[in-house]
Amino acid sequence: MASEGDGAEDISPDWAGTSIVDLTSPELEKANPSLMDSGEDFEVLDNDEDEDMSGLPPLEDVPTKMSKEGTAPDAPAEEDGGPEEAPEWLDVLGSGLLKKKVLVAGRGRESKPVKGQEVTVRLKASLEDGTEVEEEPQLTFTLGDCDVMQALDLCVQLMEMGETALILSDAKYCYGPQGRSPIVPPDANLALEVELLEARDAPDLELLSGMEKAERANQKRERGNVHYQRADYVLAINSYDIALKIVGSSSKVDFSPEEESALMEVKVKCLNNLAASQLKLDHYEAALRSCNQVLEQQPDNIKALFRKGKVLAQQGEYSEAIPILKAALKLEPSNKTIHTELSKLAKKHADQKSVETEMYRKMLGNTGPGNLPAKCKDKSPWSIPWKWLFGATAVALGGVALSVVIAARN
Repeated sequence: MASEGDGAEDISPDWAGTSIVDLTSPELEKANPSLMDSGEDFEVLDNDEDEDMSGLPPLEDVPTKMSKEGTAPDAPAEEDGGPEEAPEWLDVLGSGLLKKKVLVAGRGRESKPVKGQEVTVRLKASLEDGTEVEEEPQLTFTLGDCDVMQALDLCVQLMEMGETALILSDAKYCYGPQGRSPIVPPDANLALEVELLEARDAPDLELLSGMEKAERANQKRERGNVHYQRADYVLAINSYDIALKIVGSSSKVDFSPEEESALMEVKVKCLNNLAASQLKLDHYEAALRSCNQVLEQQPDNIKALFRKGKVLAQQGEYSEAIPILKAALKLEPSNKTIHTELSKLAKKHADQKSVETEMYRKMLGNTGPGNLPAKCKDKSPWSIPWKWLFGATAVALGGVALSVVIAARN
């Protein structure tokens, strides 16, 4: 715990220097580089505005039991020339927001891919009006790792090898309220035509070189950054966790010092970004653990120091937060964001101490001269209780009597 000497008087009011810019803002390209920005793909030292989390896509999974198949509202029941069996749709999540229809049958259920495998698909995405917005002849990703839009990740798990499917997805399982500028507008529902081309087991992490591990972990981290920029903090945490598992996995291969350094760099970045995401979700204890893991490796990591100070401040531990933020400010004295945060914490700490002092004063009964109890208001501060005066008088008279008796005997 820091001493009470770490108060507001030690914080410089000079706001010299440039502020830290969130990498999701249009000011990114104009921001001056600093220790806070170095080595990471996005900046998360932003303001304290509350964010509406209600519209975030959840980390969904395919139900164990498939929902009943039905006919899509727009599926034709019959054609000119006679009745025809309507194409069958699968309501993947049971909410009607994600549906799948087989266009070309695959090779059987036993050929379906499983989570953790690397799959390759052909993808064509269109808006509801038919405008094509994306086409990938060969898109490869790890199934179940949220490396791609959720609609694709969830539905490919249900496809057979060689199958071609049409997927109708609500915007929340595609690019959400942010869209994908400039081709996908915000809150756009998409139609995805997908063909499953290949599925293979992921490589054995124990046999990968250090650089191969670092590259795979970086891919997961970069995907986490995409989720973060879209405010999908749950999915961001998922990606960073996967990256950290890759870095921390056991190995049967000896790494060079350069490879060890590369893996440590990826680990630190992932932990810093993980802490930022956890802080956004108010997961303070988890964020504190992530910051501490960074500081164990890099005691002067300015981002970890700043976020640890933010976490402690959110928990009301101002006396602990202030010296940590001062340490961060010492590393970058011109950083306006840290100056501002310290100024706010100093005021909050002073207010907290004032409240505590008042509370202790009331508990101890030190109400002060102006708030004396009614029964004491008429008494002089120098008044002496009558019982004390009576006792003192009795003792004095006894002493005189004893002196008279001794004098008579003599």
